[in-house]
Amino acid sequence: MRLTVRGFDIHKAYLDAGSQAALVGDIRTIVAAAPLFSPQTPYGKPMSVRMTSAGALGWYADRSGYRYAAQHPNGTAWPPIPAAILDIWRALVDAERGPDCCLVNFYGAGARMGMHQDKDEADFDWPVLSISLGDAGLFRIGNTQRGGKTETLWLESGDVVVMGGAARLTYHGVDRIRFGSSSLLPQGGRINLTCRVVL
Repeated sequence: MRLTVRGFDIHKAYLDAGSQAALVGDIRTIVAAAPLFSPQTPYGKPMSVRMTSAGALGWYADRSGYRYAAQHPNGTAWPPIPAAILDIWRALVDAERGPDCCLVNFYGAGARMGMHQDKDEADFDWPVLSISLGDAGLFRIGNTQRGGKTETLWLESGDVVVMGGAARLTYHGVDRIRFGSSSLLPQGGRINLTCRVVL
């Protein structure tokens, strides 16, 4: 089922159980090569979400600001984006131009993501593709400016969101995780993959 909420194209249950499990295996391979880490915000506070990346570039944050980097904090190159993730991108975004980055966010106990815009990329004409795996996350959608009325909906395991067009710079975030809502991850938690064209 496909929904549109404030310009966000939400493909509910896009991935079946087998595809979700296979993606978790791919993510374990990414994490083995580029371990999860907790970035520092420019304000000196660590983010509650742990993350890593795959692709030519990875998203990074520290006291110097938010940016993309060619290497993991440990100095190694980011691993390649798995083929199954690229297949989803080709089906829903573009068959020719692939993403430069697949950001892997892991939400453990108490993790959330404040309202933000994805604006560290060079060209906002390219959508951001988001894949949800594991426990459901309460997704909040705002406006192109801070403040104003917002809408929320639960993103469940297997849901895929395409954020493009007028919604590309809409503020959005994750308020909380509904632990125990999925059996995909044995220890619980939510994985969110976001693929972006950076350059």
